[in-house]
Amino acid sequence: MFAAERRQLILEMVRANGAVSLRELARVVQTSEVTVRRDVRALEAEGLLDRRHGGAVLPGGFTRESGFPQKSHLATAEKTAIADLAAGFVEEGEAIVVGAGTTTQELARRLARVPGLTVVTNSLLVAQALAHANRVEVVMTGGTLRGSNYALVGSGAEQSLQGLRVSKAFLSGSGLTAERGLSTSNMLSASVDRALVQAAAEVVVLADHSKLGTDTMFQTVPTDVITRLITDESPAHDDRAATELQALADQGVQIAVTGASGGAKTAGPGGPGASGASGNDAVTARQQRRDVPLPGPRRQVPGAAAGLRSATALGEQNAGAERARVADLRRR
Repeated sequence: MFAAERRQLILEMVRANGAVSLRELARVVQTSEVTVRRDVRALEAEGLLDRRHGGAVLPGGFTRESGFPQKSHLATAEKTAIADLAAGFVEEGEAIVVGAGTTTQELARRLARVPGLTVVTNSLLVAQALAHANRVEVVMTGGTLRGSNYALVGSGAEQSLQGLRVSKAFLSGSGLTAERGLSTSNMLSASVDRALVQAAAEVVVLADHSKLGTDTMFQTVPTDVITRLITDESPAHDDRAATELQALADQGVQIAVTGASGGAKTAGPGGPGASGASGNDAVTARQQRRDVPLPGPRRQVPGAAAGLRSATALGEQNAGAERARVADLRRR
């Protein structure tokens, strides 16, 4: 297949699905991921699509939402690491809400062995991950099923959340910026996520670095409502993600970042494919999680340098007096 034919096919796949992983593109066009990555870069230069970590999406931030099959193949290692870290913020006996998404589905798998946990969700995927967890109670909202992401939406879902109060809400989305906060491409999903947020004392956003700086159509959670962001460590050359993290931190959002190369500091039994983490594993995660204080402007303390010079001079004077006293004793 010639390069022009490959790129046309890649473009058609992205337009049809909204988002496609490099692995899937390479399989369809029957070439290597290296070649596909080069093709995607060329198409991005022409403004025909946007690159994302591990895949390609429709151009521009205000795009339609891609379905679960496409999302599940994007940034899988990063989502796993984020879920590992997020599980450490859940205590035994808590009541939480977990929104829809592939990252929150990974989190649910790690919560399956947290004793006494109550999880309220509008996601069939989250509920399925917890279906066989004997010590976890799952409460599902009502509503209308959206087949693209297996979530319950609409007035039925929102009404079932009225009067609910839980400790934390764990949410994902399509984009996150310091200016608008968390956003998504679907109006019904955004409305239910806002209802989930209203029920929680704290809001925890799970978003890999490719979503930082991306703005989509419907705002879900304003920045001043977000308590904590859990994300992966962005590549050194990704200035956009680093800038957005700093801006979020400046607005009071607590930032928790997974370990280097996208690997979480802790993982449940069985690694990425494990069904959940035990209570002991959750404690370990809480002990090893990393809240990252982002650099801010340095402040010069008035008089600090002068004080240090005075202390140094005094120390030298005392040392000289001691040496004179010892010499005098030796002469005697």
